[in-house]
Amino acid sequence: MKQLNSRDIIALGFMTFALFVGAGNIIFPPMVGLQSGENVWIASFGFLLTAVGLPVITVIALARVGGGVEALSTPIGQKAGLLLATVCYLSVGPLFATPRTTTVSFELGIAPLLTDKESPLPLLIYSLVYFALVILVSLYPGKLLDSVGRFLAPLKIVSLAILGIAALIWPAGHTLPALEVYQNIPFSKGFVEGYLTMDTLGALVFGIIIVNAARSRGVSSSMLLTRYTIIAGIIAGIGLTLVYLSLFNLGSNSGSLVPDATTGAEVLHAYIQYTFGNYGSLFLAVLIFVACMVTAIGLTCACAEFFSKLLPLSYRSLVFILAIFSMVVSNMGLSHLIKFSIPVMTIIYPPCIALVLLSFIGKLWRCESRVMIPVMLVTSLVGVLDAVKGSSLVYLLPAWIEHLPGANQGLAWLLPMLVTLVIAGILDRLIAVPKKASDA
Repeated sequence: MKQLNSRDIIALGFMTFALFVGAGNIIFPPMVGLQSGENVWIASFGFLLTAVGLPVITVIALARVGGGVEALSTPIGQKAGLLLATVCYLSVGPLFATPRTTTVSFELGIAPLLTDKESPLPLLIYSLVYFALVILVSLYPGKLLDSVGRFLAPLKIVSLAILGIAALIWPAGHTLPALEVYQNIPFSKGFVEGYLTMDTLGALVFGIIIVNAARSRGVSSSMLLTRYTIIAGIIAGIGLTLVYLSLFNLGSNSGSLVPDATTGAEVLHAYIQYTFGNYGSLFLAVLIFVACMVTAIGLTCACAEFFSKLLPLSYRSLVFILAIFSMVVSNMGLSHLIKFSIPVMTIIYPPCIALVLLSFIGKLWRCESRVMIPVMLVTSLVGVLDAVKGSSLVYLLPAWIEHLPGANQGLAWLLPMLVTLVIAGILDRLIAVPKKASDA
């Protein structure tokens, strides 16, 4: 029975870590560190629960079923599960997340070096080169463990380590007083900020990539695949935690350097320029480029693998189609991408979290579908209502949605999910187990 050696297990963990750490993950923590002031570590704990805890739990959930989100969603029915999986893959793939890796890396690494910032030509040229590299690596998914796990991931880790150590040794200033929201509810605010990184959706997509990477080394035992995937998820979780803690510290100690910063990108730019001088911009450009490139490769591979099972198209054809489509979408610009992605993410994130959490307690129910289906429906409905809050149709919303606990923090779905879970669980115990066709 083929097993992975220690080097391959570490490379698998590094690859998993590298898939998760995109530009957004590098930008959010410095801003939390800057704004949370003296409460930085309380806020960071809340952030880590949702930005590290949930993604790692999702990877473990996928490892238990030995597949992707479509395997995890079996209890809600084949058609509903396929619909959820398709929406999830499209959202964190060619429609939003993959194009966003291009625009974010361009905005942070290339745009500051340009004189004509309004011309669309630089972004077009950059995206052509960027996706040519994405295609080149994605065409050979069996070599991801080598190309990403043993080359790109270590490069990213070294860059982040340099940044984290520099922030620890050479702080650029002192801590500013916490903003009012971080004075009142630092843990809750940090929790929500981590939730908005959307890494749980990424984990739903990356799970199958991790499993297939292990399979590429000849591992076929489902027990070993589960074990290696869990180990990879834990390694990635430790790496993410260390990165986030170093970036919280960077932001917290850069208060006097950029007191009026509005984004984490401004904090990073200011700190790196202050610490590394004229080489700072180049260092940041390389770091962001590698971070985004690895994430784009992982998303492209995962989406091509998923849709090759549904469409009469080969994996390689889909790599080209998805990459070219993502390149076209990326040229819409970052602001437009964010504008369109927020309501979609608001809708699909709650049911995906519910799906992951419920997968661990499925054996408690007499009929898992009777519990999971109503919970998924309710969380999806509240997600839709939450998305409507940010649109011109907000006047159609019922008044009670605004009074739900956590409604102002993106957590309006939590209480309805718990109430539905309790009711469905009680009914599941009271109603007889449905007979299978073979039992009739």
